[in-house]
Amino acid sequence: MDQASTRNAVVTGAAGGMGRAIVARLLADGLQVTGLDIDADGLAEMAALSGFTPMTVDLTDPQAIADAFAQIRPVDVLVNNAGTCFMSAFPDIPAAELDRQMAINFSSAFHCCQAAVKAMAGRPGVRKIVNISSNGAYNFDVFDPPHYRASKAAMDTLTKDLARRYAREKIAVNSIAPAMTETPLFGVVSAEVLDAAIAAMPHGRPMQPQEVAAWVGFLISPAGDIASGNVIVLNQGRDVR
Repeated sequence: MDQASTRNAVVTGAAGGMGRAIVARLLADGLQVTGLDIDADGLAEMAALSGFTPMTVDLTDPQAIADAFAQIRPVDVLVNNAGTCFMSAFPDIPAAELDRQMAINFSSAFHCCQAAVKAMAGRPGVRKIVNISSNGAYNFDVFDPPHYRASKAAMDTLTKDLARRYAREKIAVNSIAPAMTETPLFGVVSAEVLDAAIAAMPHGRPMQPQEVAAWVGFLISPAGDIASGNVIVLNQGRDVR
């Protein structure tokens, strides 16, 4: 396919568990995918994937993000998947940890959206931004710490603002907010806390990264063209009241 007909996607946090599942889904759907991650070794493991371009980028550095997007234009799809969860307890969360939590989970998405919107200009069809949020921004019964919740809630507010701001430019922006999903982030909590969280899931198991990636694929497909400004909660019905 020529450059005009090929859809180009950028996935942040591409080398992580969720990132790899999203990359695999988009490649299977025929997109060319550039994966951004600070994990050079993880990206190297993915380098042989057909249609995948790895780029080692510190997503907490706005200039590094701008430089990366300058190399990968044009862009049709952005998936802001990069994220982590720091577990210090309130009120003893260090200031540096708060700043880093917001930088990784929110500021990286903000700066990537800025760059992507510019790189989407003039591209045909409905361009897509999908932000990977968290059910922890809404369910206060679970163990998530407040700075993690705040970073994801900020991402969802960004989603709604950009969806309204760019609706007539045909840029659709949505958040996906999964509950317990089996990724390497499981390692940030104790076995006792993890077991209790999984037991609370109605299906008796955590969700799998490929299940969340399927929703990303749906939003990026033509079926998702008319969806924008949504926070899609995926939690097996756990929090229905």
